Amino acid sequence: MPVASMRKRWAGDTWRSLAALVHDESGLPADQIGADLAPATRLAHTSPTNIGGYLWSVAAAYGLGLLDEREGIERCRRALHTLDRLERHEPTGMFFNWYAFDTGALITSWPGTGARVTPFLSSVDNAWLAVGLRVISSAFPKVADEAHPLLAAQDFGAFYDPDARPGSPAGEISGGFWLTRPRRPHRAGTYCAGSEVVFHTRHHYDLLYSETRIASYVGVVAGQLPRAHFDILDAGTRTYRGRTVVATCGGAMFEALMPELFVPEGHWAPHTFGRNHSDTVACHREFGLADKRYGYWGFSSCAHPGGGYSEFGVRPIAWLPRGYPSTKGGEGIVTPHAAALALPYAAQPAEENLSRIESELGCYGPGGFVDSVGVVSRRTADGYLAVDQACVLAALANLDADGCLQRWFVTPDVEASLRPLVAGRPWPIASRVDEA
Repeated sequence: MPVASMRKRWAGDTWRSLAALVHDESGLPADQIGADLAPATRLAHTSPTNIGGYLWSVAAAYGLGLLDEREGIERCRRALHTLDRLERHEPTGMFFNWYAFDTGALITSWPGTGARVTPFLSSVDNAWLAVGLRVISSAFPKVADEAHPLLAAQDFGAFYDPDARPGSPAGEISGGFWLTRPRRPHRAGTYCAGSEVVFHTRHHYDLLYSETRIASYVGVVAGQLPRAHFDILDAGTRTYRGRTVVATCGGAMFEALMPELFVPEGHWAPHTFGRNHSDTVACHREFGLADKRYGYWGFSSCAHPGGGYSEFGVRPIAWLPRGYPSTKGGEGIVTPHAAALALPYAAQPAEENLSRIESELGCYGPGGFVDSVGVVSRRTADGYLAVDQACVLAALANLDADGCLQRWFVTPDVEASLRPLVAGRPWPIASRVDEA
């Protein structure tokens, strides 16, 4: 089958799983659905990241010709109507982390177990929702008047701790906050004028090469975060098989490349971000093929065979001393969305890898690539995760629809804010001009 036709089939099947995740009335996606796409297998909860991923997936499907403008607008409006009535933190306009996907009710006890849930507001989850809102506002101008108020209400300054690095010219973003005192370690305080005291996570996002940089981008564009905080994010390096790269937290592809789906870092900074993206992909390939001899590659957090969710990565390029493992139950675990994220930097190897994951490992179903597979047992995860499917579709749309998600996210005001930020970021590895 020609490569273009294969990618078109992948995109169509992936959109099928994303559409199957959505509740007809609320317009919101469930977090996960079973491998047979049966509605009864949808999990009962959703999150701001899932919702943001669904919104940009609607735009991606439109860009790829999988749905028309009328259906795209209808789907966005149904989700936006529900978003507008979800309970949120009014002083900051931020959404909580878990809602019932069918009714939109705030989750305070976990579906199925009844375990108590202390509602939490995540900086990075709200950032991915903001990305989705920005994308659909550009892709479908007719919904902009409904999306913009939700976006404008979000104040990312609520997560910014100016004293996180004493003696530094800027602070850092916290992981998020609770409204009531949690049982976990926390810091009481507020960074948002007019807000009551809340309970922030003790940890901050201090790494440059992490998916959490999307919160920095969104906050800087909104004028709610100082640009200086981006320049001081840690950029520790690791050397693996002759390549020195800026490390991700655990060595996962999601951490390295998900923001690139929307912010063209490699284009704006080809000899820093661009080179690091390319080298990170090469490290994943060599780790899976030459080092571990799995025969396949692509490591990132995902659902895994046997049930549950785990973090997977390439340990030699992780910032954490031990990094994330690449195995579970004694065998290597690869996830297709990690290979899809590599498409801009290794299109042919990534396509070949995905094709073999489908044909040889059977990691495929009616909704496209199943979330993960064991390379020895060929046992797959029993379902599709909303956010991972949204990554696959976004990567395919950027490849086959002229970078549509980047074009829709990067409006002139966004480029004016972010391009100098990305291009001017101090880099720990000497800039290198690629050989002709």
